[in-house]
Order: sequence, then C-alpha cells, then structure tokens
Amino acid sequence: MSAVIEAKQLTSVRAERLLFSELSFQLHAGEILHVEGPNGAGKSTLLRIIAGLLEPLAGSIHLFGQPQWGDPEYWRRQLLFIGHKPAVKAELSALENLHFQATLDGVTNVDAWALLETVGLLGLEDIPAQQLSAGQQRRIALARLWYSQASLWILDEPFTALDTYGIQLLHERFQHHLQQDGVIILTSHQPLTWSGDRLKKIRIESQDEGELHE
Repeated sequence: MSAVIEAKQLTSVRAERLLFSELSFQLHAGEILHVEGPNGAGKSTLLRIIAGLLEPLAGSIHLFGQPQWGDPEYWRRQLLFIGHKPAVKAELSALENLHFQATLDGVTNVDAWALLETVGLLGLEDIPAQQLSAGQQRRIALARLWYSQASLWILDEPFTALDTYGIQLLHERFQHHLQQDGVIILTSHQPLTWSGDRLKKIRIESQDEGELHE
C-alpha cells in the first residue's frame, strides 16, 4: 500500500542551531503521527516544514507521491494546517470568523449555525472573539475540521485550552477522519486514545535525530 505522506532525510537549522537531521517517516491511510519532544526541540518547525510554510535545509516530502513543491494547488487542497495559536480575527464574532475561515478555505456550502452547535458555541455567535475564552477561540479555529475535505491534517497542540468535553469532541472527530482513510500529524501534551498500528510516534531531541517507533 502506497504511503499518503513520506518524508525523507529532513534536516532543519534555525538561528544556527541544528533542530533535527536526517529525519524520515511515512504514513498510510488511517494513521496518526504524534510528534513528541521538549519545548524548543523543533516540533512546530517540523510541522510547518511539512505544511510547506518553511523549507528544510535538506530532505524531501511527498504527498500521494507528489513532490511538495511540484503542484502547490494540489497540496493546498489535500492539506489542512492549524497552528498553535487560534488564528481567529479578534474583532469578528464567532459566526463571522467561521464564514471568513470557510471563504479562505474555498468552501461555500458550510452550515455555520450547525457548526457552531457542533463545537459548542451556539449562543455565543455574535460575541467578538476577543471577548471569548481561550478555549472558545480554539473551538472557532478547530471548527475547520468539521468541513475540511483535506486528506492530511497537520495540527500544532490542538487540545490547548480545551475543556474535557472539547477534548472528547476532538478525539471523536479525529477518529472519524482516520476511519475515512485520512491522516493526522500533530503535536500534543494531551495523551492520545489510539494504540497499536494506527498510532505512530516520533520524538525530536534538539541536535539529535528523530526516531520513529510504534
């Protein structure tokens, strides 16, 4: 079975410091990769490299066999990246933020009201995001997962600021994506509920090579 995403010999240097070198992995349909490591080791950098937001010093990445820089539009359709910060517009309401996000993602058929209910924001739709809690702002950002058609999700600390219900909701959404042959790469201090062949892990130690294991 062909890999959904394959990274070969990735090396990254930031501010003249080696973050990781010769890091390789591949993921198949229905697999989730948990990137582990101490703060500052390069976890977020790795995710941004995979998402095409940063360039590695060396190495290559292929998605469904397509090189990362070969067809940018294809990669944009197949990949969803949500960073560590909520990345919502503070002056816009929750409802306005959902419409804005969907427009940027090129999605025109989003039922924003149903989405607000799904992520637990119904009743808060008219409140500016800057007046919402950190967890509520995180839910606005994560709402993209409920309409995304991308095969590969790249998520940097998606559980940050979420309460118990929000964490459970996100796990359920992840499970559905994996069952639909999607792939997830994430960083998280939150324990993950998967085990066995579906869950892969890679640990990054500054100035050391990452090691992939199950």
